[in-house]
Amino acid sequence: MSKTEKQKMLAGELYRPDAPEIVSDQAATASWLARYNSAAGSAPDVMRMILTERLAAMGTNVVIRPPFFCDYGYNIRLGDGVFLNFNCVILDVVEVTIGDRTQIGPAVQIYAADHPRDAKTRRDGLEFGRPVRIGSDVWIGGGSIILPGVTIGDGAVIGAGSVVTRDVAANRTVAGNPARPIGPGG
Repeated sequence: MSKTEKQKMLAGELYRPDAPEIVSDQAATASWLARYNSAAGSAPDVMRMILTERLAAMGTNVVIRPPFFCDYGYNIRLGDGVFLNFNCVILDVVEVTIGDRTQIGPAVQIYAADHPRDAKTRRDGLEFGRPVRIGSDVWIGGGSIILPGVTIGDGAVIGAGSVVTRDVAANRTVAGNPARPIGPGG
């Protein structure tokens, strides 16, 4: 039996983003995000209740300051004590995992969505995703961009405004565009 476009998307395979099931999911997420973002200033338990409607997993004491934006929500897994500051974007066509106590600055963008490097395949309208994994106790400075397929190890620090194009080892500090190790052991 052949896979649906959504099944292909979730498996990280080439898929058509204009498939009806995917478009329907995007519309449902847009409505959910509108409710969440308009609830800014509500009690923490109200904010948490809205988040649990859509996120794949969410630990205790998670804070996501609105506005927040994502593709689907159901591919996002957040550990205990995760903090996302204002204006974060997560393109979660496949799984995005953020470990316990990770702090994410304002306007950080996390991209699991990717595009074929071949122009013909892009012209055909196909896309794919690569999971992003961010460990525990990570600090990602404001305005950083995390590209598809990147893994960031526990305790790493990403300098503000960095573009992370490759994996970051545990307890390393990286900064720049593209992000490179800095400081001791850099």
